[in-house]
Amino acid sequence: MNNNISWTVRQSDGVKRETRVHVSLRALKWQFKRADQAQWDYDSAPTADDWDMLENVLARRAGRGHAPKVLPAVRKMRAQAGA
Repeated sequence: MNNNISWTVRQSDGVKRETRVHVSLRALKWQFKRADQAQWDYDSAPTADDWDMLENVLARRAGRGHAPKVLPAVRKMRAQAGA
Protein backbone atom coordinates (compact mmCIF):
# COMPACT_ATOMS: atom_id res chain seq x y z
CA MET A 1 0.00 0.00 0.00
CA ASN A 2 1.46 3.34 -1.03
CA ASN A 3 0.33 6.86 -0.20
CA ASN A 4 1.62 10.24 -1.22
CA ILE A 5 0.81 13.00 1.25
CA SER A 6 1.71 16.68 0.99
CA TRP A 7 1.02 19.90 2.83
CA THR A 8 2.24 23.50 2.90
CA VAL A 9 2.84 25.69 5.94
CA ARG A 10 4.08 29.23 6.31
CA GLN A 11 7.19 29.32 8.47
CA SER A 12 8.04 31.93 11.08
CA ASP A 13 10.13 33.88 8.53
CA GLY A 14 7.06 34.16 6.26
CA VAL A 15 8.25 31.74 3.57
CA LYS A 16 6.02 28.81 2.61
CA ARG A 17 7.50 25.33 3.00
CA GLU A 18 5.99 22.39 1.14
CA THR A 19 6.42 18.90 2.54
CA ARG A 20 5.82 15.70 0.58
CA VAL A 21 5.95 12.24 2.11
CA HIS A 22 5.80 8.95 0.26
CA VAL A 23 4.34 6.53 2.80
CA SER A 24 4.43 2.75 2.69
CA LEU A 25 4.21 0.13 5.42
CA ARG A 26 8.00 -0.30 5.40
CA ALA A 27 9.47 3.13 4.68
CA LEU A 28 8.92 6.86 4.47
CA LYS A 29 10.50 9.22 1.95
CA TRP A 30 10.45 12.84 3.10
CA GLN A 31 10.87 15.76 0.66
CA PHE A 32 10.96 19.46 1.53
CA LYS A 33 10.90 22.62 -0.57
CA ARG A 34 10.82 26.24 0.50
CA ALA A 35 9.15 28.73 -1.83
CA ASP A 36 12.41 30.69 -2.07
CA GLN A 37 14.42 27.63 -3.21
CA ALA A 38 14.47 26.03 -6.65
CA GLN A 39 15.40 22.48 -5.63
CA TRP A 40 13.71 19.90 -3.41
CA ASP A 41 15.59 18.88 -0.25
CA TYR A 42 15.73 15.11 0.19
CA ASP A 43 18.35 15.03 2.94
CA SER A 44 16.93 17.04 5.85
CA ALA A 45 15.37 15.20 8.75
CA PRO A 46 11.70 15.87 9.50
CA THR A 47 10.91 18.06 12.48
CA ALA A 48 8.58 17.06 15.30
CA ASP A 49 5.92 19.27 13.69
CA ASP A 50 6.36 17.37 10.40
CA TRP A 51 5.82 14.05 12.20
CA ASP A 52 2.77 15.46 14.01
CA MET A 53 1.23 16.68 10.76
CA LEU A 54 1.81 13.32 9.06
CA GLU A 55 0.20 11.46 11.95
CA ASN A 56 -2.79 13.86 11.91
CA VAL A 57 -3.35 13.35 8.18
CA LEU A 58 -3.07 9.57 8.51
CA ALA A 59 -5.40 9.53 11.54
CA ARG A 60 -8.05 11.41 9.55
CA ARG A 61 -7.68 8.98 6.66
CA ALA A 62 -7.79 5.94 8.95
CA GLY A 63 -10.97 7.34 10.53
CA ARG A 64 -12.59 7.23 7.11
CA GLY A 65 -11.46 3.64 6.60
CA HIS A 66 -8.46 4.35 4.38
CA ALA A 67 -5.26 2.44 5.19
CA PRO A 68 -5.81 1.85 8.92
CA LYS A 69 -2.59 -0.20 9.14
CA VAL A 70 -0.36 2.66 8.03
CA LEU A 71 -0.71 4.86 11.13
CA PRO A 72 0.72 2.29 13.59
CA ALA A 73 3.58 1.62 11.17
CA VAL A 74 4.38 5.36 10.93
CA ARG A 75 4.29 5.72 14.72
CA LYS A 76 6.75 2.84 15.00
CA MET A 77 9.06 4.48 12.41
CA ARG A 78 8.85 7.76 14.36
CA ALA A 79 9.88 6.02 17.57
CA GLN A 80 12.79 4.36 15.80
CA ALA A 81 13.88 7.72 14.38
CA GLY A 82 13.80 9.22 17.87
CA ALA A 83 11.46 12.02 16.91
